[in-house]
Amino acid sequence: MTPELKEQFDKVIQEHKIVVFMKGNKLMPQCGFSNNVVQMLNHFGVSYETINVLENDAIRQGIKEYSNWQTIPQVYINGEFIGGSDIMVELFQSGELEQMLTVAVAS
Repeated sequence: MTPELKEQFDKVIQEHKIVVFMKGNKLMPQCGFSNNVVQMLNHFGVSYETINVLENDAIRQGIKEYSNWQTIPQVYINGEFIGGSDIMVELFQSGELEQMLTVAVAS
C-alpha cells in the first residue's frame, strides 16, 4: 500500500464517525453482505459514509491490507475497525451495535 493510499484511508476514517467500505453504496448495495450492514445502520437512523470499493481496485485491495481483514464490507466506527457483516450481525443481535452507534453519534 502506498503512503498516499494509507493517508487517504486515515483521512476518511477520521473525518466520518461511521464509514463502511463496501461493494456499492448505501443507496444501491452490490452484495448481500454489504446490504446487511446498510440495513442495520439504516435501522438505527444514523448518518454514515460509504466508500464503493468496486470503483477503485487500489482501494478494494488496499483496505484489506489497511485493516488486516480480507473481506468486504468493512465498518469503522469512531476511527476503530469493527469488522464485517458477520461481526455487525453479532453486535446488532447483542445490542452492542446500538450502544456503539449512540456513543459515536454523541461524540
